[in-house]
Formats: sequence, structure tokens, C-alpha cells
Amino acid sequence: MRYLISGGGTGGHIYPALAIVNEIKLNDNDAEILYVGTKEGLESKLIPKEGIDFKTIRVKGIPRNISKDSFVALKELIYGLRESNKIIKEFKPDIVIGTGGFVCGPVVLQGYRNKIKTLIHEQNAFPGITNKILSRFVDRVAVTFDESVKYFKYPDRVIKTGNPIRSEILNVDKEKAYKKLNLDPNKPTILSFGGSGGQKSLNDSIKYIIENLKDLEFQLIHITGERFYDQYLKEIKDLNIDSKNIKILPYLYEMAEALNVADLMITSAGAITLAEISSIGIASILIPKAYTAENHQEYNARSFEKNDAAIVILEKDLNGKVLKNKIEDLISNKSKLDNMAINSKNLGKISAASEIYDIIKRII
Repeated sequence: MRYLISGGGTGGHIYPALAIVNEIKLNDNDAEILYVGTKEGLESKLIPKEGIDFKTIRVKGIPRNISKDSFVALKELIYGLRESNKIIKEFKPDIVIGTGGFVCGPVVLQGYRNKIKTLIHEQNAFPGITNKILSRFVDRVAVTFDESVKYFKYPDRVIKTGNPIRSEILNVDKEKAYKKLNLDPNKPTILSFGGSGGQKSLNDSIKYIIENLKDLEFQLIHITGERFYDQYLKEIKDLNIDSKNIKILPYLYEMAEALNVADLMITSAGAITLAEISSIGIASILIPKAYTAENHQEYNARSFEKNDAAIVILEKDLNGKVLKNKIEDLISNKSKLDNMAINSKNLGKISAASEIYDIIKRII
């Protein structure tokens, strides 16, 4: 079988695509896979490293307000449609799969126009504009959240699968993970990070907590994001941090290990992060980023809050004192923390990639 996959711009669109690719490879030894993205997108760095054939098209996101950029984007879309059509004619896929981002718009649309089976995956509780448009044409829409179904014109085409995640997240030896991260298994562990790029509002609040919790009842791993790290170290250099209990990092390559030992997660509400923490079952304090498209992170976070798996703090309401009080309340109430973890686990879908592959087989 030949599979053409597209999705890009952010890791939230690319990592689910990679999880689907891995599932295809696991089940179809003769699979021929081609990934289509843009030269500028993160996919141009990540996909070739995975040894996946990669081609690019010209396309830009269309601004919501009419401006000079709208006409530039429209011109690029015409190029993207032509290039997508050429790629499809040459590759002759059996199915076209889109995982979001504006790049998959012309690719999936041209798949439909060439009478090829099509599938899209929506990661967020509030769907992106590209997927909302594409859902009118595709054979199936796989979604992560029940809340997203109502936003699609044809709900009978929608199937809830969850968000496909990296398999290594689920195969961690906790005892080894504690040792690798130099953590005490007898102390509660808090993992804090504001997504891959960091989150300044969270960084500032964690700084307040470090300043005002002298005798920590827990151990903390805080990831600042590389762009904030050097300045953050300068700001906290006089606080005499106990490196046994507090670890400040720009980035954490051992994220799979950290997730598996965390008792409480403090993070923004990206779809991939939520899929990973629910696959393990971690209680969380979610701080959705206020500037995301269609405010989709708040929709994601509210879904977890509704199911008593998380506490939500909006960025406009966030400060160190508020966050400190929430942390102390949860850490001192183990039964509440455990109950949130169970509810989180109930939201998890570790079989999402295999369910999506089953849909692919059925519609082909």
C-alpha cells in the first residue's frame, strides 16, 4: 500500500503523524510512505531524520482579516494545490492522511479531487480551520475529544480514536527512571513545563514558588524553554537552590522518564501533552496559552477539568501565589491527587494509533 501523509507547522501536528507512520510500518511490511510538508515548517527537520521520504509544497496560512498577506497566501495556495496534485499523480497513493496545519489543506483536498480515500486527524477539542473545511470532503475524521464532534458538518464520518502517542512513553521502568533523573522515589515529584517553547507566565510563577517554599515537601523539575533559560538562571542565582529537590532545565530529553515518575504536572494544554499525561494517568494543573489559534488550548484544558482530571488556571489569572496555593492543596491531599490521576488515566487512549490504522484499512 502507498500512504501519503501531511501535517505540519508544530509538533502537535507532526508527532501524531509520526505515530501513525510507525503503526503503518508495524502492520504493513510493504508500505510505501511519503510525507508532504513545507520547507519552513518543523516537519522539514523532523521527518527526514526519521528516514521517511519527504517532499515540500508552497503554502501559507490565510490570515483571518483581509490584508496584503491574504493575497500572498492565496497565491501560495494556488501553487500548493498544483504541487500537491503533481505529487499525487506521481506517487499514486492508496490513501491521503492529514494531521492538521495549513500544509495538509491542499494535499488532502487534491487527494479527494483525485478520488483517493482520505482521512484527517484532529488533535484538539476545538478543531482548526483547515480540518473543519477538509471534514466536508474526507471519508473519515478521527478525533481526540468528544467535544470536537459537534464542530464538524458530518458527524457520522467522525470517529473518536484519541491522540496517537510515542510508544516509548508507555514502556518506562519507574525504578530506573528515578535513578536516571536523580530523584527520591519517596517524595512527591512535580514536573513543570510550558510546552516545547516555554511559557514566561509559568516561569515567573515557579520563580515565586522557589522563593517562598524554603522547606519543600516535594521535588520539582522545571523546564524553562531554551529561549528563557540563561536569563532565568540569572534571576534565581541568589536563591541558593537545593539542587537535590529543584532541577531547572532548558529542555529535558528524558521526558518519557519524567512523565512516568511525576505525581503532578503543571503545563500548558497542548493536545500532545494531554494525550501523553492521560496515557500514563497524571494529575495536572493546566495553564492554557492565551494566544493559540481559536483559543484551542482552553477548550482542551476544560475537557480535562470537566472530568476532574485537572485544575485549570487561565494565564490572565496566573501568578505565583495562586499557583503555590493550588500546589500545596494538591500535594497535601493525596486522595484528591490520586483521584485526579485515575480520572486522567480514564481519559487516556493508548490504542489510538492502532485504531486509526484499523480505520485506514477499512476505508481502503
